[in-house]
Amino acid sequence: MSSPVLFDIQPCENNKFIGIATLNKQDALNAIDLEMVNLLLLQLQAWQQNDEIAVVMIDSRGDKAFCAGGDVVAMYRAMSESAGDRAKGHQQSNITIPNLLETFFSQEYRLDYLIHTFTKPILLWGNGIIMGGGLGLMAGASHRIVTESSRIAMPEASIGLYPDVGGSWFLNKMPAGVGRFLGITGASIDCHDAIYANLADHIIDHADKLDLLRKMKSVSWTQSHQQNADLLHNLCKQFSQAEREGNLQNHREMLADIDKNENVSTYIEALQNIDSTGDKWLKKAQSSLTYSSPITMHLVFEQLRRGRELSLAECFKMELIMSCRCATYGEFQEGVRALLIDKDRNPNWAFSSTSDVDKQTIEQFFESPWAQNAHPLRDL
Repeated sequence: MSSPVLFDIQPCENNKFIGIATLNKQDALNAIDLEMVNLLLLQLQAWQQNDEIAVVMIDSRGDKAFCAGGDVVAMYRAMSESAGDRAKGHQQSNITIPNLLETFFSQEYRLDYLIHTFTKPILLWGNGIIMGGGLGLMAGASHRIVTESSRIAMPEASIGLYPDVGGSWFLNKMPAGVGRFLGITGASIDCHDAIYANLADHIIDHADKLDLLRKMKSVSWTQSHQQNADLLHNLCKQFSQAEREGNLQNHREMLADIDKNENVSTYIEALQNIDSTGDKWLKKAQSSLTYSSPITMHLVFEQLRRGRELSLAECFKMELIMSCRCATYGEFQEGVRALLIDKDRNPNWAFSSTSDVDKQTIEQFFESPWAQNAHPLRDL
């Protein structure tokens, strides 16, 4: 039980099997690290090639979290140890990317891309906290389950990063204004919001997980991946709970309205000026703007603008450039320090407000640090 990811194969009818991958770091809320990414990547690749595996299930140990994100503390240590000038606004063309971060982000995005493009059905059981890297695992699965305790967020703005792991793709697939709002504020959403935001497919009680798995094992899976996907969908529907309007849907007109602001500063101003009296969820989202990185908020705007015209593979390639640039600029390092290392919650951001951020600074984050045809994800 010491492995950070557990793998199992359960027999079904017709000599078919279910491959089950279980995140196994519940004391760390199943935060994903490089070892876990590599284990998942290799096993999913093997299961995709194995004709006896009809369906894959991705789960986690513990009831608190599916996955609370990536191991950013390890990334902080790597950034701290890396040589290079961390001066604010430094031109980054000659800065060395910390090896751990380049390798982790490359492998993580490769894994996320594989889940998005997996030829067989993947059922992901998203119970509890699902943040950052956990949402990267969830977003691409063909059958995404949320439960009564699911709490989903992309809170990267508070640590000087940005909503990566495919956010350039899936945030753009949400209803009007939702993706930008979630990326800017890091607002937490529940299972009903997740359905509305196109991040989940079914709401199922967490207590029904084992019963669902038992019924999956009794299914006569076929050779057709599409037929198997349909069989799994119909089975999930048997357990699905009724949906209702959540915070996102209740605020859909407001989100669509402020989304008309194509300038970062006017968007922030419009959001802050909304009367949130008696609305704890909106008030919390507004308060997040006061301690989030001004650079990150610009990055959210720019990644979504560029992402609209990109393929899934191109989104991941762009995000790898952005993430490696974040690893060298210093904003990400400072954000993690303030929130998780020193815990003073007083980050010294490179800019004091979004209006101070110049275009040249943001352009740096989209300039590839690799020579032509040397991008680590060039084969996607």
